[in-house]
Amino acid sequence: MAHTKVNKTIAEINERIRSGKAVVLNAEEMTEAVRTMGKEKAAKEVDVVTTGTFSPMCSSGLLFNIGQKEPPTIKTSKVTLNGVPAYAGLAAVDGYLGATEPREDDPLNKVYPGQFKYGGGNVIEDLVAGRTVSLRAEAYGTDCYPRKSYEKEITLADLPHAELFNPRNCYQNYNAAVNLTSRIVYTYMGPLKPNMRNVNFATAGCLSPLFNDPLFKTIGLGTRIFLGGGIGYVIGAGTQHVPNPKRNERGIPLSPAGTLELKGDLKQMEARYLRGLSFIGYGNTMSVGVGIPIPVLNEEIAWYTGVADSDIEMPVKDYGHDYPNGLPRVLQHCTYEELKSGEVEIMGKKVETVPMTSYPISLEIADKLKEWIQKGEFLLSEPVEKIPAW
Repeated sequence: MAHTKVNKTIAEINERIRSGKAVVLNAEEMTEAVRTMGKEKAAKEVDVVTTGTFSPMCSSGLLFNIGQKEPPTIKTSKVTLNGVPAYAGLAAVDGYLGATEPREDDPLNKVYPGQFKYGGGNVIEDLVAGRTVSLRAEAYGTDCYPRKSYEKEITLADLPHAELFNPRNCYQNYNAAVNLTSRIVYTYMGPLKPNMRNVNFATAGCLSPLFNDPLFKTIGLGTRIFLGGGIGYVIGAGTQHVPNPKRNERGIPLSPAGTLELKGDLKQMEARYLRGLSFIGYGNTMSVGVGIPIPVLNEEIAWYTGVADSDIEMPVKDYGHDYPNGLPRVLQHCTYEELKSGEVEIMGKKVETVPMTSYPISLEIADKLKEWIQKGEFLLSEPVEKIPAW
């Protein structure tokens, strides 16, 4: 009997979601399904695979508007939120707060220069958690915007517009970081002990969104996603997007490759999935929760969503000697399965592994998105523009 190829559409899958008939698996479950039943049967039986990641994503921030509620009106030239500077050169009362921007008078910095305890990511978490934030604005004054200063204690509800706008999230593979020098090195990958006594890595493995759609067959401009506990959208390729990396036989890049630019309404989100962080010796950042649904349109997509931790090869690089010079060598590759085990062999030495990504919360995100889809509360969207993969 001839084999009939599977060829679904997103519209057909959405109709199954509306009728409560859609079969939805998280990416971990799909890996097992493809392993046991093969890509052909998995493609027939599964409609959607949900992914998730919860990891530090420095290139994130808040696009906001403070409103013109109290006359006289103001055209802000400097804005701070809880003492953290925001960029005010957008329009009269628009601003952008970067997750890595530190507080101007950070008490930790006064004791340890270059160390910062509180920054933009913490402000975003505070706003989402419903906490009060101190807003201060300065202006030079014009005829139509005469006011020169403004101060107020605000909450998220006081901002007419608050949008999480992230230029670069969801890295498709990334470096595993070691330090070959004889001193400790402080990095955005966390502290690295001397003489390669730890290796730090950041990804959610088989749950990671861009490992499940490595060639961007379903993810593009307009893709509806889970972002920070609410609904967000992919708005294109992120900054530092590398469209043509060297890949293994499963399409998984062997180096840092694709990235996504994301947006979403901050007022829908939860502080559990947006956490302000401070890395000793590096500074501020924020962990962001992202979950992307992958529609299983055909056997090819089923094959990609069947990716296992053992298929993901991560490049190990020296952040001591090499990385500061901008030309880090790949010492070797380690699979995510090896890194996840807690210990890996690098250059003949057993090294303790340290995850920067929370796998349990990544799985929680994938399961939450799965639940939304099963309840008919979340429909898939058709990308209106492709993201380059080659």
